[in-house]
Amino acid sequence: MIFTAVAAAMLMQQSAQERTIFQTGSTYKDRLNIRADVAIVYGFDKSMPDRVKAWRNKGYKVHLMTGVAWGEYQDYYFGRWDGINHEDEAQTRANGEKIGHGGDVYYMSPGKNYGKYLAEGVRRALDVGVEAVHLEEPEFWSWGGYGGGFKKEWKEYYNEEWRDPASSPDARWRTAKLMYYLYRRALQQVFNSVQEYNKEKGTHVRCYVPTHSLLNYAHWGIVSPQQSLAMLKGCDGYIAQVWTGTARTSNFYKGVRKERTFETAFLEYGSMQNLVRSTGRGVWYLADPIEDNPDHDWGDYRRNYHATLVASLLQPDVAQYEVMPWPERIYQDKYPSEADPKTRVLIPDAYATELQVVINSLKDMKQAAVKWDSGSHGIGLVISDSLMFQRDNPSRSDPDFGHIYGLAMPFVKRGMPIQPVQLENVGLSGYLDGLKVLLMTYEGMKPLSAEVHTHLAKWVKDGGTLIFVDNDKDPFNGVREWWNSNGLTFKNPREHLFSLLGLSPNPLDEVNPAGKGKVVWLKLSPSKDLSHQANGDVVLTSKVRQVAKNFNWKESSALVLKRGPYVIAAGMDETDAPRQTLTGSFVDLFDPALSIQKTIELTPNALHFLVDLSKYKQQIVAAAGNVVTKSSSKTSWKGTIEGQADTQSILLLRTPGKPKSATLDGKALAIKRYDEKLKLLWLQFPQKSSPQILDISFE
Repeated sequence: MIFTAVAAAMLMQQSAQERTIFQTGSTYKDRLNIRADVAIVYGFDKSMPDRVKAWRNKGYKVHLMTGVAWGEYQDYYFGRWDGINHEDEAQTRANGEKIGHGGDVYYMSPGKNYGKYLAEGVRRALDVGVEAVHLEEPEFWSWGGYGGGFKKEWKEYYNEEWRDPASSPDARWRTAKLMYYLYRRALQQVFNSVQEYNKEKGTHVRCYVPTHSLLNYAHWGIVSPQQSLAMLKGCDGYIAQVWTGTARTSNFYKGVRKERTFETAFLEYGSMQNLVRSTGRGVWYLADPIEDNPDHDWGDYRRNYHATLVASLLQPDVAQYEVMPWPERIYQDKYPSEADPKTRVLIPDAYATELQVVINSLKDMKQAAVKWDSGSHGIGLVISDSLMFQRDNPSRSDPDFGHIYGLAMPFVKRGMPIQPVQLENVGLSGYLDGLKVLLMTYEGMKPLSAEVHTHLAKWVKDGGTLIFVDNDKDPFNGVREWWNSNGLTFKNPREHLFSLLGLSPNPLDEVNPAGKGKVVWLKLSPSKDLSHQANGDVVLTSKVRQVAKNFNWKESSALVLKRGPYVIAAGMDETDAPRQTLTGSFVDLFDPALSIQKTIELTPNALHFLVDLSKYKQQIVAAAGNVVTKSSSKTSWKGTIEGQADTQSILLLRTPGKPKSATLDGKALAIKRYDEKLKLLWLQFPQKSSPQILDISFE
């Protein structure tokens, strides 16, 4: 189901003031008062109503989040909820070991009643007035298809006896398709329950699915419904759970395996944006100032946070953010010191101030004026949910995911903002607009329907260039699927696509005209021949540059995006392109002192979130905390600021004249700095969790 324009407009209106959100298992505490727009309380246990009330009383809009794959769901698991024991619904390995999440909590293989159980718990939150529900991480581990419950579902779904997933590519494929279906079914049960509640009560509670990106789930060997959820009635969108822990997963480029956090995050966020584009659904982008691994030091956390946040900001169609998960673990737990990793310390004061500045600025990212200063645009990389279906034995696709990174990374490294293109969405109106070149392979994935080929063929014939990189050696080409059944006899899905393009199954020419466009077939493995080879990037990019005459080739050493007065920039390493320099007057929002910078060299791995003062017209340039202006004139400014207790705040204010005096809650406040030329005033003071009154007079 596709949203109507009216429904999409209603959704946008309802979430208009939900620019920033965070999830927490804690009740309200002054130390956690980060002043995002929405607090998402986690879990529907007995403490949930009190937690909802506490955050709401502090002025937050309140949502609910609960886990889908696992949680404190022992009542269901042990049969106390419906009188039926569901222990056989634990995801189970081949050796009989249940896949646990600690104690008697297990990843679930959801049976027919599981979604109904979740829906009942969610209803308890609806009764206390949450405005939206987030159903987190529907995850089925690819090696978890050996449980008794899963075997019963197999027989009913396929009308055949269960087969060991590792026994053949066909068995692995069918295992993953069933995993995909089971969580879609469970979520639809919850969506239906919420829609029924809305109808009964006259409310409009929304449903979202916080989920890792398709790229990460596939890389890690997890099956999740992904794109299919966007087509379900009652699903309003997603939270893109991209953070250091996902994005630092190593990959190969030029034959070198290492962490490439920024580049991987850029592709992950892009895949999530293109999951909802043209569907009417929405998405929040998550970034985490730390990560799940508690043993990295604060410097590592901060550097990688910058990488993921900048990657998210380089997606201009998204302006809503989950600013952090679990503020309680960020601000209350201790992690290794950057200076002495053997010593664990609380978050450094400067980092705490910086995060408040960034959170406040993220509320302003909905900007009409958007301009890139980077390499060429118009390249897409086709990806499908079926990337998750070939990630375990036998014949597992490349463990390092080179069939994707071998195609994408050469362009990111050349400063070209390549877009992951969701194959299942290519038929949506306007979805392929602006794309000149599509990169595609069926190594590691397959099309889930013949229909997508009809839309791809039309796009090519209308003038597009399709670069198909595949040596036809993927054993999964032979699984029982639509291209070799019901009268079709193609050896692989590529042959079906080529037939619609008017080509022979195995054209001898590398470059083949098709209508106004062309098809280039490179008989290579994207993983073995591109990602894992030192010159693989050159092999691919030189061919695209040579044959894609509809594409204006331009390389860059950086990705730079201007969103209104904000400049987001990332310098590339592993590239030979000339270095870029930004000149002007900028405030670096990653600098807790909010100092002015005139020249910024975009060196390798440089990451910047800047305010361009020549374009910024508001009086409050940046602040660590939430600022509300009460009055402003040529001779005075008065307002309030509120944020986290026990942190240091900073305020950067553009003034009409030289400041004479400043007070904070009626007490004199020293002026930290004033730039007379730029008419900028810096004030610094201890932050409080209740509004403090700032009063400033000018000459």
